[in-house]
Amino acid sequence: MNKLYPIKLKQHIGSVNTPVVSVGERVQKGSLIAVPNGLGANIHSSVHGKIKEISDESIVVEADIFQSEEYKKIPEGLSILESIKEAGIVGMGGAGFPTHIKLNVDLKGGIVIINGAECEPLLEHNIEQLSTVPDLVYRGLKYVMEITNAKKGVLTVKSKNTEAIRAFKKVINEENIYVVELQDMYPVGEERAVIKAVLDILLEPTQLPSAADAVVINVETLTRITEAIELRKPVISKNITVVGNFNNEAISRVYKDVPIGTSLDELINRTGTIASEYGEIILGGPFTGVSAKINDPITKTSGGIIVTMPFMRDQRKMGLLICACSADEKRMREIADHMGSEIVSVQKCKQSVEVKGALKCEDPGNCPGQAEKVLNFKKSGAEVILMGNCSDCSNTVMCSAPKLKLPVYHVTDHVMRTVGHPLVRRLK
Repeated sequence: MNKLYPIKLKQHIGSVNTPVVSVGERVQKGSLIAVPNGLGANIHSSVHGKIKEISDESIVVEADIFQSEEYKKIPEGLSILESIKEAGIVGMGGAGFPTHIKLNVDLKGGIVIINGAECEPLLEHNIEQLSTVPDLVYRGLKYVMEITNAKKGVLTVKSKNTEAIRAFKKVINEENIYVVELQDMYPVGEERAVIKAVLDILLEPTQLPSAADAVVINVETLTRITEAIELRKPVISKNITVVGNFNNEAISRVYKDVPIGTSLDELINRTGTIASEYGEIILGGPFTGVSAKINDPITKTSGGIIVTMPFMRDQRKMGLLICACSADEKRMREIADHMGSEIVSVQKCKQSVEVKGALKCEDPGNCPGQAEKVLNFKKSGAEVILMGNCSDCSNTVMCSAPKLKLPVYHVTDHVMRTVGHPLVRRLK
């Protein structure tokens, strides 16, 4: 049987797309197969083949055995912004906001900021692109500066990524484009944290980057913009980091241009053999990733695939400390359930504020202290804490919890233990 590629109809913020193909129809790699119904982005076939099935959630393409490198190109003669829209480009490092809408702004001589922080630990595909194809990223930046009327461009990247910094600096040929180095902490890549690092402006949780005459854009998004403009290529693939314990050792692999719709199982098997008993498969990073099934497909916003060790068990009464920069309450309850813990209290980080139904941090990466929350856990009868905090908030929890004899777990523990990475506790 030929391989099947389920291509989801919602790979972006907004509404579910509407199919424009029928069951039995032949498609080429790059053929338009679904269009947005309101806020959204075009979706294209990632393989040559035949439409096998259409459901409310996805279009399943049965791939031809032979797959040529050729693809159906987006139309010529379009503006840069129109080309980005036609190619179906979305933010490929986060929630997937349609890029043609994000870039339809006049920055009045402001700044375009490349978010190369690779904020989540263990993920490496953006840094790998900066190291190996910095020219694609650079040209993408220039296109974005042109259409947004920006005078300056900057790459933000952690200081530890010396090869990526060296490679990008080598392709810079203008004084108004430069590099800002960041600390190795979480969530240094949060959009407002990036703006603060570059412009020394702390936006309110309700404000967009445009309030600072700025646009923040992901590394891979820029490479896809360059491909759309210069190669007329739609978004049909994704770069992915696969991490876990494979063949009894910690392994991390970066896979480039994985066809959208490829199953997690295929990439896991390509990386190596995993233990018969594992905790879960995470789609995304250790902090904000979600639990996935082994046959789930890759989408435009997929970043990491992490296969973890089994969860630690702890049946003591537990308090959940929710951080706006990390796992939400649903995800934390899921982890507590895997651990066998009874939840007796739920507290939110003191800097968390609700904006349109979601939590936002007032000042990402800078925490004034969590002692009050820890004390509340003690009063409620909690015997252990599960936190999802950022680096600095975790520091403050660890300043008070041990004094109250409350052991602490972090939502990333089962990931970090899998690969021998230091646990998130106190930032040194």
